[in-house]
Amino acid sequence: MRPIRKILRNERLRRFACRLGAAYIRLVWRSGRWRTVRGEVAEEFWKSGKPFILAFWHGRLMMMVKAWNTAAPFRMLASPHRDGQLIANTVGHFGIETMTGSSTHGGTGAFRAMVKALKNGESIGITPDAPGGPRMRCGMGVIALAKLSGAPIVPAAAAAGRRRILSSWDRFMVALPFGGGAIVWGDPIEVARDADDDALEAARRQVEESL
Repeated sequence: MRPIRKILRNERLRRFACRLGAAYIRLVWRSGRWRTVRGEVAEEFWKSGKPFILAFWHGRLMMMVKAWNTAAPFRMLASPHRDGQLIANTVGHFGIETMTGSSTHGGTGAFRAMVKALKNGESIGITPDAPGGPRMRCGMGVIALAKLSGAPIVPAAAAAGRRRILSSWDRFMVALPFGGGAIVWGDPIEVARDADDDALEAARRQVEESL
């Protein structure tokens, strides 16, 4: 049995791995020179108290936990699988709450919960290329969420100067200590409530190209 499977199946090992992962992210952040580009985009929403949908690629998730202003209400969608819960427990160390669901397991309930959360003033974080890919290809889920909730999509990305790219489906980026990088915010993307299929596809392409 591979070591990662042992960790996923053992609750104590999972908890330890999550604490270790959170400590590693803090080390990477504190030991490197990190900057935020166009952070005023998010600040505008935070100051006004308006919710939005934060969209970022699954493979760039690691350092995105440092992008959020934890004073603003926010929840992130996580897979119900053990690996998804490993991520959920790790980001929890940064004050980020999660909701469980995916396109194949609990998707309908999670979608309704996200719409409700956005209408109640909570922002939602979502990886539009998950679960399972294809990598860096935006699905329609985030577009439908924006249409039904009325909340804009704000794309964001993280990049690291010193990094390792894993051979996973999402080519997960592991930032290394004593390097640095940037978290970059893009322009908000609105999806009209009466958007037809062509408009929805145009919005999907816009999100994908922006990311």
